[in-house]
Amino acid sequence: MPDVRAVHWDEQRSALVLLDQTRLPAEVRHLVVEEISVLLDAIQRLVVRGAPALGVVGAYGVAVAMQQGAREGWTAARMSDEIARIASARPTAVNLSWGVARADARRSDGVAAVLAEAHAIAEEDIGANRELSRIGADWVCDRVGHRPLRVLTHCNTGALATAGWGTALGIVRELHARGLIEAVYADETRPLLQGSRLTAWELADEGIPCFVLADGAAASTAQRGLVDVAIVGADRVARNGDTANKIGTLGVALAARHAGIPFVVAAPSTTVDPTVSSGDDIVIEMRPEEEVLTFAGTPVAPGRVRGFNPAFDVTPHDLIAAVVTEHAAVTPTGADVAEILRGIA
Repeated sequence: MPDVRAVHWDEQRSALVLLDQTRLPAEVRHLVVEEISVLLDAIQRLVVRGAPALGVVGAYGVAVAMQQGAREGWTAARMSDEIARIASARPTAVNLSWGVARADARRSDGVAAVLAEAHAIAEEDIGANRELSRIGADWVCDRVGHRPLRVLTHCNTGALATAGWGTALGIVRELHARGLIEAVYADETRPLLQGSRLTAWELADEGIPCFVLADGAAASTAQRGLVDVAIVGADRVARNGDTANKIGTLGVALAARHAGIPFVVAAPSTTVDPTVSSGDDIVIEMRPEEEVLTFAGTPVAPGRVRGFNPAFDVTPHDLIAAVVTEHAAVTPTGADVAEILRGIA
């Protein structure tokens, strides 16, 4: 697979560089970020998205703020305010604020120290993704069988959503490397089509057989016996194992339960939030109405109606067969599983 990097630091430019995912798959274009206003716009427009990738972006964003502040003579209060704006740009994905906080803790040591911390976060994420992929693939093989598998997934959880490799799609890649993937069913993931535009793009580059299906087709596809396991990612995991992920994930979980197939959630331990007891406490980001009322700029609904556009939903722990991090694969029972998933139990 080509070296897909959603986010990296360009040493020559001394700037953050993002792969513009709004333009995929038609065009591969990068955005150079040297100002906080550009970074915030990129985060909110989903130029960069995916919880682990946002954690890396948050860390590099502190360096962007420091460099811009030095150029423009920001006060200490202005600097803190701008960094806080990065941390709160997308409220559901816990990794963004986590990455900002970790890099910001090095701010007093200078830009070089902040950049070193951001580089470390990126490298740690890649390592975590590879290990959780191995653990997840082992779990799937043990429960479903060592045979070519048909996997259903939702949204994008590959290299584009992380510092590299992927979470749920990383498990798929690991299974493919073992010769154990027959096909992947990738939900299109309305309204912004991260499944058809991004997941299918990654799978095609990898040579992994893939079908794109309408979100509404997932349940019947599973019910017809065409799927062996559903594997998705997460933007936040509560202490009891409830998970928040892209809108439409709950429907996949319900379909998997009715069809009698495992529903697996894959995320690095940085996505586990021990401060949140259950999914009831997870803030759900609301996105612009126009995303569901238009398509490629063309209205697809009467002008007199409103759009309802939650970006995420919460899957209760009792629908989840396993939550997989780089430390463990755990079947959540409603008890506190955060410490196990974070590798500190």
